[in-house]
Amino acid sequence: MFIDRARIFVQSGRGGDGMSSFRHEKFVPKGGPDGGDGGQGGSVILVADSNTNTLVDFRYRRLFKAKIGGKGQGSNKYGRDAEDLRIVVPVGTIVRDEATDQVMADLSSPGQEAVIAKGGRGGRGNWHFRSSANRTPTFAEKGEPGEEHWLRMELKVLADVGLLGYPSVGKSSILRKVSAAQPEVAEYHFTTLNPILGVVTLPEMRSFVMADIPGLIDGAAEGVGLGYDFLRHVERTKILIHVLDVSGMEGRDPIDDFEKINAELAKYSDKLAKKLQIVAANKIDMLGDSDNLERLQAYMDERGIEVFPICALSGEGMDALLERVWERLEAYDETPEETTEEVVYKAKEKPDFEVKRGEDGAFVITGPRIENLVAMTNFDDDQSLRRFQRIWRYMELDKLLLSKGIKEGNTVRICMMEFEYHQ
Repeated sequence: MFIDRARIFVQSGRGGDGMSSFRHEKFVPKGGPDGGDGGQGGSVILVADSNTNTLVDFRYRRLFKAKIGGKGQGSNKYGRDAEDLRIVVPVGTIVRDEATDQVMADLSSPGQEAVIAKGGRGGRGNWHFRSSANRTPTFAEKGEPGEEHWLRMELKVLADVGLLGYPSVGKSSILRKVSAAQPEVAEYHFTTLNPILGVVTLPEMRSFVMADIPGLIDGAAEGVGLGYDFLRHVERTKILIHVLDVSGMEGRDPIDDFEKINAELAKYSDKLAKKLQIVAANKIDMLGDSDNLERLQAYMDERGIEVFPICALSGEGMDALLERVWERLEAYDETPEETTEEVVYKAKEKPDFEVKRGEDGAFVITGPRIENLVAMTNFDDDQSLRRFQRIWRYMELDKLLLSKGIKEGNTVRICMMEFEYHQ
């Protein structure tokens, strides 16, 4: 089953908690703190695999959670780092953060990897917090929380050549004739509902990948019919073979079809409208007395577009078409605009702290620094609590809250923790 869209939830592992411990050895009085750090939480990594060609697996499994890091131990022993969770996806997969619609990864090469959710760092053991003022710190950090995202994945077929044209003009017949692919061929529209790839082999060990993509109809750029499904897959092809029915058997005019389809391409993307096209004038065996082929040839000559009369069923004219496609592929020069650049996900710039009023009147503080501090603080330990208060003052959160109108006794909420404000 070909599935080219999926929605999944990913969560990286929390870092392991740091250890609070002291050396207890014979003849070593006052050994001091020796709590080790927690291990790194597992990251979630997407890996592009050329042997996978559909997102169907994500219909049955949508939750992916990496493991947490190991806890620190005494004698300054670090906790074990958790294994990263690696998720295999097809080459050509684009990944977006559902909340922001920002592209997080564009996996266009086999073996390419993208860290989608980074594992939390391990909490520091109490050995890190010794000082001249406090030689016996009893507290250690908890592990840093992992990241989590709802992701939308879209697969864009990667092919050298795409077959472009209205339904039932003969695209599937062409692919069956020139490759080992076996798309369904029948006398009704939209026989092909999903992209089908075939490898075209030419003499002298030459080959390229051709895609038979669902047919296009008027309004495709607005999503009519299979519009978005079609156009998304055409984007990454290098050359388009525009298949036109010159027989006139269905009352279609090939020039009119050519203009309408190119209008849809232009509506969807300027990049698509500028792609190199070679016209395959199909069904020449059914021309009869029609002058469609002559009119089409004259029309394309004026626009500098090559036309190859063919019969997909018998194979007539196919060799000349494929040889010309190979020549154009060999001469193809990928412009900088067409080159897929490595996508590096960056969160949107936000202030360090934001204060908003909750529906219950509480002052809600958000920001990665303060949220991590709360998550990694052990509030059951007095020394850890005092450290939290010192960092709070250093961050000048009191000034920020006062500027927002906080009063004595008001509630302050950070993540799931609530505090009562006192000056």
